[in-house]
Amino acid sequence: MQQITCDLLTIGSGPSCQKGAIQAAKLGKKVIVVEKDPNPGGASLNSGTIPSKSLREAIIDLTDFYERSFYGVPEEPLEISINDLNFRLSKVQQSQREMLKRIFIRNKIRLINGKASFIDAHHVQVEGDEPCVIKAEKIIIGTGSRPRNPTHIPFDDRMILDSTRLLSIDKVPKKLVVLGGGVIGSEYASFFAALGCQVLVIDKKERMLPLIDREIGTHLQKALTEIGLQFMGEKEIEEVHPKKDHVVVKFKDGTHIEAEVLLYAMGRLANVEGLGIDKVGITLDQRGYIPVNALFQTVVPHIYAVGDVIGGPCLASTSIEQGRLAARQAFGAVTHHFPSFYPYGIYTIPEISYCGYTEEELKRLGFRYEVGRAYYYEIARSQIVGGDPGMFKILFHKETLEILGVHIVGRSATEVIHIGQVAMTFKAKIDYFIDQVFNYPTYAEGYRIAALNGMNKIRVG
Repeated sequence: MQQITCDLLTIGSGPSCQKGAIQAAKLGKKVIVVEKDPNPGGASLNSGTIPSKSLREAIIDLTDFYERSFYGVPEEPLEISINDLNFRLSKVQQSQREMLKRIFIRNKIRLINGKASFIDAHHVQVEGDEPCVIKAEKIIIGTGSRPRNPTHIPFDDRMILDSTRLLSIDKVPKKLVVLGGGVIGSEYASFFAALGCQVLVIDKKERMLPLIDREIGTHLQKALTEIGLQFMGEKEIEEVHPKKDHVVVKFKDGTHIEAEVLLYAMGRLANVEGLGIDKVGITLDQRGYIPVNALFQTVVPHIYAVGDVIGGPCLASTSIEQGRLAARQAFGAVTHHFPSFYPYGIYTIPEISYCGYTEEELKRLGFRYEVGRAYYYEIARSQIVGGDPGMFKILFHKETLEILGVHIVGRSATEVIHIGQVAMTFKAKIDYFIDQVFNYPTYAEGYRIAALNGMNKIRVG
């Protein structure tokens, strides 16, 4: 079997390993990336972030979603096929894969297709098209995660699906039940509701996306209701079973529902099977993730783990920075700890993004705070491009005027959140947004409107 040596080996080729590999290459190191799937890019590119966001944009464009506020909903719903949606998805994926391969070639990063498993702390065996043993000075594990598939749920690739299987359906269902009101369930539910599908989201919690600011969550659920999505909270599943042409879901309260297709979106699991991490002394934590320290080192100091395989926040954006920092730490480059402050983006329709405290957190902590709000109907840009439900919500300290949290629901939320992120990073106060000139008309103008709204409450008080 071929013997290869390198400075850095990454097991996985998702966002975390990509950036870790590139960073090491920029430091002059010999880098090898091992990927078990035929296409590089990990779940993010092949079954997660990129496909789902491409699907979202295809649905918005093909349904003229934002133009409905001008021209109304057509009497005859548009017939949009899976092929129409997959065409865009495939184009984006192919472009991303080609770009990734070019980046690897340009940085002299060797990509090997195969399944990796540890022999010992410095040697990894690869089974695949190029069977080999790799001796590496440093190793980064970035094998990602996959949808949780409990054994009592009879997944069948046809009617009972997880988020990966959903991308392979052959037609748009008329009725879809989504089990799980978290990020993945909420995103896909909103996509299919926008397509005109009858969608029902079910969760044991009282509301969808329970971790976000409650007011923002209420605004989202109202917007989703207006496009036909229904939500049933505080329901616990007892049984799921397929019939000939539909799925039956029974609940512990004795009720049941039926649907053409069911999406099970209740958690993900770290991809660690077959890695042989036990051979090097790495054990999983109680949740099934690889424990790491603040520098992303495992209990074996030269072996690092990053991305979904170490648990939350499980965002492509945070995984990218984790991989970069791990590589810098591994080779002694000047670095810093992973930031504790960053934005979250949730690509529902309408989308949500936020950073900082929620109002509920501030109440629990006893902060003296005020709220500034700006609604999308007040923003000219929103009226021009197609009226969309949405709002800016800025939380700030009543006395110091320090910005404590920024929450946005509505079109372009995941883009304009970065203005609030930068302002908070540099300790700007709420009146910063009042004293600046914003391009007009833009969504960003919502910051100024929300700031004025909040400051007016202080002045009146």
